[in-house]
This record gives sequence, C-alpha cells and structure tokens, in this order.
Amino acid sequence: QVQMVESGGGEAQAGGSLTLSCTLTGAPFDDYTIVWFRQPPGKQREAVGCISWSGFSTYFADFAEGRFTITRDNAKKIASLQMNSLKVEDTAMYYCAAGSFFSASWFEPTLYEYWGQGTQVTVSS
Repeated sequence: QVQMVESGGGEAQAGGSLTLSCTLTGAPFDDYTIVWFRQPPGKQREAVGCISWSGFSTYFADFAEGRFTITRDNAKKIASLQMNSLKVEDTAMYYCAAGSFFSASWFEPTLYEYWGQGTQVTVSS
C-alpha cells in the first residue's frame, strides 16, 4: 500500500518561517512528481507548488513565489516545503500529493494518485 505522511506543521508568527516534510512509502519515491496543496479554513483546496521527479524543475503559485521553496531527497524519500516570510493568510491545512506524470496543469488536484493526511499550519500576527 502506498502511503504519504506530512509532518512539521504548527504555529508561527507572521514574518517567520516553517518547514514541512513529506515521506512516501510503498512505491519508488523518484517515480513521482510531488505537489503541495493547502486548504484554508472554509475555503477550497489550492495548489502551492510542485517539484519534478528529478528535483530539477519546480513550479509555484503566485502567492508562494519568492517566499516558498520545494526540495526533495530521493535517497531519503523526503520532499520538503520551506515557507519563509509567512503571512496570516498562509494559515491552512497543507497536503502533499504524488503523481506518475507531469502536466502543464500541475495545479489540478485530480491529477495526483496519492495524498497525505495533511498537517496544520497556523500563522498569527
């Protein structure tokens, strides 16, 4: 069974930093594009950013560009989302997901086969 698990969520102050991690077991980690999504309270899920299977290519939503970075270590089977200059509106449940193929529509949740359970990030002023 393929399983993905997020960790690293918690509380942070506006302007601070937080790093989330995601692990995948039950399948070869380097076969998959990894994408991060988030869902603010009472709102729809939205894409944050993604990283290709090799780690060479990354893509971000406008709100994340310049503040967030994504890295992966295929040997350790870990993908990380580093969030800097946090804003109150970054408060959300954050999810990692994995898919077998890259698409120009990387931000569409239906493209991804496996999902983690989510980790909560709360940013206060």
